[in-house]
Formats: sequence, C-alpha cells, structure tokens
Amino acid sequence: MHKFTVSITREIEADTAEEAALLLYQELSTGPIPDRYSVVDETKAATEVKLDRQKADEFASIDHTADPGNW
Repeated sequence: MHKFTVSITREIEADTAEEAALLLYQELSTGPIPDRYSVVDETKAATEVKLDRQKADEFASIDHTADPGNW
C-alpha cells in the first residue's frame, strides 16, 4: 500500500494561525464537503484531483476496510 498526503486549500482571513485553523474546522464541519484536493505521493509527485460527487458519495458509503484486498 502506498502513502499519500492529501490537502485542501482555503484562503481564510484571521488574526492568528489558530483562529484560521478553527475557522477552517468550522467550515468543514458545517459546510459542503470539499471536492478538490492536492495529492502528493511518496516520490513527491503532486496531482490536483477533482472528485465526482456522486462517485465519491458511493465510495464513502462502502466499508472498504472489510475488503481483503485492502489488508
């Protein structure tokens, strides 16, 4: 299994870094789930990914940890 670093980017105006993090947390917990991500693999290759919302929701509804192929 490979390791990836997945990030979202938001520009947030705040007085401190902690406040910016809290505002992002608030946005993520109450707003729509982001569908654009930056993904960096083990070789440091970066990719921008935009998810298809319907496919992402279907994927999220399945427990992929139960798949023996993921062990």
